[in-house]
Amino acid sequence: MLNSKLAVLAVAAAGLAAPVAAEYPDRPVSFVVPFPPGDLEDVLTRMIAEDFQAKYGVAAAVVNKPSEGGPFPGAAEVAAAAPDGYTIGSFVVDIPVVGPEVGVPGLNPDPFEPLGIFLTYPFVIATATDKPYASMAELAAYSQSEPQLLGHFGAFLLPTQASFAAAKELGFEWGGEASSGSLDCNSLASGDFDVINTTIQQLLPCLDSVKILATVTEGPISVVPDAPTLASVTPDLNISLWNGLFVHKDTPAEVREKIIASAKETMASDRAQGLAAQTGAIVYWMDAEAAAARIASDIEVSGRIATMIAE
Repeated sequence: MLNSKLAVLAVAAAGLAAPVAAEYPDRPVSFVVPFPPGDLEDVLTRMIAEDFQAKYGVAAAVVNKPSEGGPFPGAAEVAAAAPDGYTIGSFVVDIPVVGPEVGVPGLNPDPFEPLGIFLTYPFVIATATDKPYASMAELAAYSQSEPQLLGHFGAFLLPTQASFAAAKELGFEWGGEASSGSLDCNSLASGDFDVINTTIQQLLPCLDSVKILATVTEGPISVVPDAPTLASVTPDLNISLWNGLFVHKDTPAEVREKIIASAKETMASDRAQGLAAQTGAIVYWMDAEAAAARIASDIEVSGRIATMIAE
């Protein structure tokens, strides 16, 4: 009898010592955007956070982590957080494609896995209507005698890299290239640049006075649906600038599923699709498996582009 009572007490004590873990989420969740507020990835991630909060009843907010080192220091902070789903990264393609190579502690080997991709930035290669070319092929031919000046947001950006590689692929050279913080209607009208690699948002006020030579996206842009993708002109350059949600590789599956369920609903919502219609952004939900395949492809294409540019 004494032994039986001791056994019961031991089981009870064990139960008190190891309480059942609370169901996720039971405390505030942070979505880390390693850029300043205001751009497309920030706006959409705020929608995700708001819907997550409404769906699961816990506080959820965007935490902006801009840095002079680009998005990588912010991503490293996410990598250093506990792999429990309470710190989620909202990252551009550079994090998984370039991150492991930049030398930032915590990013090599790649510590993340995608939950899904939800945004493709609407990058385009554009020129003014008075230019005597209306396609990448015609630009290539014209540049043989009149090399054109390219404006872009930074040589390190994948859309810019694709523009450099496209010239190599099509057999012409840019007459020069320079980065600028503003690439809009005035950039072409003033003659500062002959061709610009910018986002379609910057050109919405003057679409009737520009020609879109190509979109640096995997599919059409809603506001210029007839513009060809760069990949349709140069198939080896199928790359774009996108943003997705990432968690540490050790994050439990049931936690991932809850984040995915909420984010997927957000991307299908009227307000997310309304933003797409207003800005030309491509808003969707690509699942984790497809996102991982996309990252693998982008790593391959990025390497190919680097080799082409170096030649």
